[in-house]
Amino acid sequence: MNPVRIAILVVAAIAAVMVALLLRNVSAKPKAPPPAAVVQQPKFTTRVLVASHDLPVGARLTNQDMTWQDWPVDKVNPAYITDGVQSAPKPAGVAGAAHSAEVATKDVINGGGAQMQGMVGAVVRSDIVAGEPIVKGKLVRAGEGGYMSVVLTPGMRAMAVSVSAETGAGGFIQPGDRVDVMQSFADQNHKGAGTGYVDQIVVSNARVLAVDQSTDPPKNGRSTVAATITLEIPADAAPLITEAKLRGSIVLALRSYADMGGGTGHPSIAGAGAGMRLIKGGQVTEVAVAP
Repeated sequence: MNPVRIAILVVAAIAAVMVALLLRNVSAKPKAPPPAAVVQQPKFTTRVLVASHDLPVGARLTNQDMTWQDWPVDKVNPAYITDGVQSAPKPAGVAGAAHSAEVATKDVINGGGAQMQGMVGAVVRSDIVAGEPIVKGKLVRAGEGGYMSVVLTPGMRAMAVSVSAETGAGGFIQPGDRVDVMQSFADQNHKGAGTGYVDQIVVSNARVLAVDQSTDPPKNGRSTVAATITLEIPADAAPLITEAKLRGSIVLALRSYADMGGGTGHPSIAGAGAGMRLIKGGQVTEVAVAP
């Protein structure tokens, strides 16, 4: 056989053996294990106090304005108000529905808990939208700075008048009531026999904001003989109250609950002839007041 042919056969045989060994090594290499499944850790939650509907500035919070909402513990801001309970995720399906119903029942029984009850009566300082966590920075409570300016209706002013048991309806005027501000004084322009007096309503249907420094009615329902009563007065009626103070004592007449409707009025907006009578020598004459 030709030596060249023999050399070619030998080289081919060696190459075949090397390929076979290479394939054997590749097939024998261990396969990489499949990636481990990611185990989802259960997220613990707490309940955060949120607005149940949009709350405008000046709204006074009630239980119906607030609700509890489940919130991931790791997403709770320190400013949020929580119920202080950390719990695992509620079960799914029927068991989860039963759990939610049980929690809702407890909320109804205990009024939402101490944390919610502690917010009742607070006044909204900044708008709060539905579902937004309620934070103390957006609220103001009685006795805190800025409270009175928040509860005032736009365009109105808070003015205090001095009262006694006689001039303050015997102490039965409480925050939230409506009163008429009245005054009688001697008519300096009266001529002739006898003394003339002017009897007028300075402001009608004024809302009582505070009795002394209390903005909430007494819980026992007792009367309170106060030294001052703060009223909500239209801005353009404030000078009338100031003038009435200079003339003398002011009397507050308590209005019936059924007569609280409508706005606050005073002679400058009530029209001519409203709110003033002139008494001379026992004769009563209605006096027109120019608007």
